[in-house]
Amino acid sequence: MNIQSGQKVLINGASGGIGNDYTTEDFIQSGETYDLIFDILGKSSFSRCKSSLKQNGRYLLASFKMKQFFQMLWTKITGDKKVICSLSPQRTEDLISLKELIEAGKIKSIIDRTYPLEQTAEAHSYVEQGLKKGHIVITVEHNNKN
Repeated sequence: MNIQSGQKVLINGASGGIGNDYTTEDFIQSGETYDLIFDILGKSSFSRCKSSLKQNGRYLLASFKMKQFFQMLWTKITGDKKVICSLSPQRTEDLISLKELIEAGKIKSIIDRTYPLEQTAEAHSYVEQGLKKGHIVITVEHNNKN
């Protein structure tokens, strides 16, 4: 799918926290509609998201099973909203494009706190409290004393 400027995209499951912050808001209830819903973890379903897709909208799955694969085949021949099951090869060009978007400031990561490696337990404790507002970074210093 070629995403165009002005299209509305929702990425479900992109918080970066494993099992954290996924229950704070149900995007289906918001009434918003999207050109693309990208379900990273497969936590939703096409039937549940269909009403949140615009006409000709796409429901993209990064993780899927046979049921979703058959939905993709079925929606290919019926209706205007489609299921897309994606398997993509890892390509160096894609990583370079991603790097360029980050360097240009078009993709930003929100860092809440940074902890040294020695304080990893404290970092986990902070995450488990459910208070984090961004990513937690663990820094590792490398001493080149051989």
